Amino acid sequence: MLMAHPAVLRELIEQYEALRVLQAENGGEEARRRMDDLAYTLCVSTGTRDVDAALIAARHQLPGARPEDDSVLSA
Repeated sequence: MLMAHPAVLRELIEQYEALRVLQAENGGEEARRRMDDLAYTLCVSTGTRDVDAALIAARHQLPGARPEDDSVLSA
């Protein structure tokens, strides 16, 4: 599987989280569509099917992540 560059993943995470706050505050349709696009891109970039799993996987691929600590992956 191809892996996204950490800088790309960081940017996707930041954009998604900012839009999540905006969506919670304003509930705009444009923000919702952009969130859906970002969720899809995160899933494709991390090989996952769920945005929450994609966010976890993306964070684990960032520099400084501790790969030996997978406690956040337990469901």
